[in-house]
Amino acid sequence: MSRRVARWLPSVAVATTLLAGASRAQHPPPLDGNPPLGSLWHFLSDSSRARWVRPTASLVLPGTGQLLGGSERGALYLVAEALLLTRFFSLQHDGTRDAGQYRNLAFSVARGAFSPEVRDTAFEYFEAMAKYIESGPFDMDPGPDLVPPWDERTFNGRIWLLARQTFFADPDSIPAPNSWEYLQALDFYRRRAVGPNFRWSWRGAALEQDLYRQTIRSSDQAFRRARDQLGLLLANHLLSAIDALISTRLRGGAGPAGPSAGVRLGRARLHADPYLLVTLQATF
Repeated sequence: MSRRVARWLPSVAVATTLLAGASRAQHPPPLDGNPPLGSLWHFLSDSSRARWVRPTASLVLPGTGQLLGGSERGALYLVAEALLLTRFFSLQHDGTRDAGQYRNLAFSVARGAFSPEVRDTAFEYFEAMAKYIESGPFDMDPGPDLVPPWDERTFNGRIWLLARQTFFADPDSIPAPNSWEYLQALDFYRRRAVGPNFRWSWRGAALEQDLYRQTIRSSDQAFRRARDQLGLLLANHLLSAIDALISTRLRGGAGPAGPSAGVRLGRARLHADPYLLVTLQATF
């Protein structure tokens, strides 16, 4: 079995389960042909409550409002919900896995020679590790005075250059150490530079840094796509609720009026990754 087929098996299983449940929900097994009085199904199926029960039900779980009204297109919303949820959890898993990989590389390779203790920090720090071969020293002077590094190939050297460009009239001409410009530049550097406890270096580990860049990019993309799935999930809930509200008003809270619906499955390719497209079509 190919990886691509296996990847979608959980979606198919969830969708099949939901469809089976939806089928049973449309035809409950009452003893006398009517839902038992006082039962949850009797409460939900009461046409006098349909105007608010069905839209609310669809807002909570897409498709349930349509199924309560006897419309089979509610199953389409359920299938879409199952596929979107499966995709969301899959992307979250991929992002978390890749995040663990690039953090392990950062702690064991880039920071291993400077700080054996694992200290997590902001994501911007890990992004900087992907752009610069090393952080560089925080202070070049072993004495009490703070002397920033001048190597612009390092992260700290770049921060000191930005501080000079921001506060000095000439970045290459250093004013007096007690001048306002110099003190402001030092404060700028001190608040943004990487301290000795978080120093890193990829020197002699070019392959590891390249793998680090790939995994941090992959993790970030996975989390971004997971957030996109949340937007689609919200849209599915709102669309199902609006559909149930309009259908209930058009029918006056009565039974089904014979709308038509369809679903079309397809495949597309975006950013070199295959996607499953679900197109829902409904005619009222």
